[in-house]
Amino acid sequence: MKKIALFLFVLGWSFSCFAQEDVKSTHENNVNFGVKGGFNASMYYIDEFKIKDITINEVQNNYKVGHFGAIFLRINMKKHFIEPELSYHVSKSEISFDKRGSQHPDIEPDYASVNSTIHTIEMPLLYGYNFIKEGPYGMAFFVGPKFKYILSSKSKLEFTNFDQEGIKEKLYPVNMNAVAGVGVNISNIFFDFRYEVGLRNISKSVTYIESNSDGTKEVANIIFKRRSNLLSFSLGVIF
Repeated sequence: MKKIALFLFVLGWSFSCFAQEDVKSTHENNVNFGVKGGFNASMYYIDEFKIKDITINEVQNNYKVGHFGAIFLRINMKKHFIEPELSYHVSKSEISFDKRGSQHPDIEPDYASVNSTIHTIEMPLLYGYNFIKEGPYGMAFFVGPKFKYILSSKSKLEFTNFDQEGIKEKLYPVNMNAVAGVGVNISNIFFDFRYEVGLRNISKSVTYIESNSDGTKEVANIIFKRRSNLLSFSLGVIF
């Protein structure tokens, strides 16, 4: 990703150097397009987490850095704009918790963790407002929904130090986030910062193999409802 960011910076710098007299007209176009790349840090808000009769109330999110790349269009209406995007994200996170829960405060904690590396194709549709738009400089605020398609075949989910065997999680393939952020541009180079809130549970089911007292085995369920929240930074070029 360092190479991608460097490439975008050099591309934008070169373009602005060779087209300085066209900067103003570029940002006054009815439609602009652009490319960007960046980094994200994701965490999960746990709505409900229960293993057998133990409810897990306290969960620690350990941030990990992921990355993404995107292309977009910007449809301009004076200081307002609509921006549809298409992006590919790799989001990483780790959740750790005391699997004995708060119901047993006198017992030494025993920690387990869930590691997620999730690949998604994402389609934000943003409304933005340029509260600064003077010459080569601009600053905008934007909000909107983001539709996400999870690539289950490429995603990786690991359950570490659980007492249960054969744990498997299935994710809902389609999900949605709400996005809010701020973007700053200098000539054709821009930076933006975003925060996303998950609107739906992404975990369809979590199952494991349970052994009964008579030696038989059956499939049992872990209740695990989580929504993805994400903070991202990107660097890009707009034409």
